[in-house]
Amino acid sequence: MRMHNPPHPGELVREECLTPLGLSVTAAARALGVTRKALSELINGHSGISPEMAIRLFKAFGSEPETWLGMQMEYDLWHASRRASRFKVKKLYSGERKAA
Repeated sequence: MRMHNPPHPGELVREECLTPLGLSVTAAARALGVTRKALSELINGHSGISPEMAIRLFKAFGSEPETWLGMQMEYDLWHASRRASRFKVKKLYSGERKAA
């Protein structure tokens, strides 16, 4: 079951990683090996967590890369599902879906 309106993963980076450690964006960006701008865009919800960033966050803070990517996927999927009625898609199958 999908979470209702999940938070942007960047918000969690700020709230769960930077703030408890008293890290500034500049210090955290330096530790992660990214630009201050890149980290600022992430924590302000203007960019998402890439696989590379997920590995950097894992190395710095310990949460598994799959966890970060899963949060990003949930966020992206929830927002895409809100726009789904506007998608112009032609159905290409009939009947029941086959189980995997």
